[in-house]
Amino acid sequence: MTYVWSIAAAMLLIAVVLTTYRSIRGPSTLDRLVGIDAIVAIMICGLAIWVAASGDTTIAAAIVVLSLVSFIGSVAVARFRVRDDE
Repeated sequence: MTYVWSIAAAMLLIAVVLTTYRSIRGPSTLDRLVGIDAIVAIMICGLAIWVAASGDTTIAAAIVVLSLVSFIGSVAVARFRVRDDE
């Protein structure tokens, strides 16, 4: 079973590297915002893999908090970005 966790972790690491490249290269603020949201989603998946591998469910609250903070931050940036465009 450790092979499955290792493969999942390696896939998430590759996804973070590719998403970071896209976030840095992104031509606009909204492209970078989407990239950062994707990185946070990958971090949430990594925490979920950690919970599944270790059986420790105390991290589940951190997953919920991280997703809520990410959502609120994305909405705030998108809202202010739309105001700047007008």
